[in-house]
Amino acid sequence: MSLAPLLHAAPQIPLHAFAAMGAFVLGVVQLAAPKGTLPHRTLGWIWVVLMAIVAVSSFWIHQIRLVGPWSPIHLLSIFTLLMLPLAVWKAHRHEVVGHRRIMILIFTGALVIAGLFTLLPGRIMHAVVFGA
Repeated sequence: MSLAPLLHAAPQIPLHAFAAMGAFVLGVVQLAAPKGTLPHRTLGWIWVVLMAIVAVSSFWIHQIRLVGPWSPIHLLSIFTLLMLPLAVWKAHRHEVVGHRRIMILIFTGALVIAGLFTLLPGRIMHAVVFGA
């Protein structure tokens, strides 16, 4: 395992990857920790900011091009940017079930599933984890 491929990539790629890794770790903590507490709310805001960074930074990453410079992953970024404020709003309104559903959906789709695709051969994270 070597961070060299990631650190030698265009600046938006390490920003995107490190924000995603931080959001993943923080998301696992959030899923396991008690809900409704001050730490949960504080870490939740940090997670929302990290996910916004992940989604926004993706618009400057064009390694997979299916429609011009865009790929289906960019649709996931748009979805994430639309769902994050909705999830925060639901938490603010104490709509716990809706908040939980959206946050788990974002975590699963934008971090777990999309993250697994970054491990495919030819991708930078594949080189980071498995070597060149």
